[in-house]
Amino acid sequence: MNNQINATHRSMQNHSFMIIFTLLSLLMSQFALAADKDPRVAWDKIDAGATVIDVRTAEEFAAGHLDKAINIPFEQIAAKINTLDIAKDTHIVLYCRSGRRSGIAFDTLVAEGFTQSYNGGGFETLSQFKQDDKQ
Repeated sequence: MNNQINATHRSMQNHSFMIIFTLLSLLMSQFALAADKDPRVAWDKIDAGATVIDVRTAEEFAAGHLDKAINIPFEQIAAKINTLDIAKDTHIVLYCRSGRRSGIAFDTLVAEGFTQSYNGGGFETLSQFKQDDKQ
């Protein structure tokens, strides 16, 4: 009987540990997400010479984009990034319409070893921030 109680107790401890670990992981990922999509940080990186990649469609890019931006649609980023002459430690700022696609592209670039990537968020937000910053 005691063995059964001890086994149940250990099982509950293991489950509690897993729940706490999962909650902490989720909390940490939220802090990481909060760290990106800051237009001031994005523009600081761009002004310092970061490579700018617009991950929207070619049509969206043609309708308007940031100066010096390279257009690589997010679903093509893994295939095309390594064909460009960009070092893995190059500062890269990604953006799209809202920050969702650039977030996916960011995850892809990090997985490919591009350690200085940054999700700049949405085109309109970045454009508006630069306009407001000039005034």
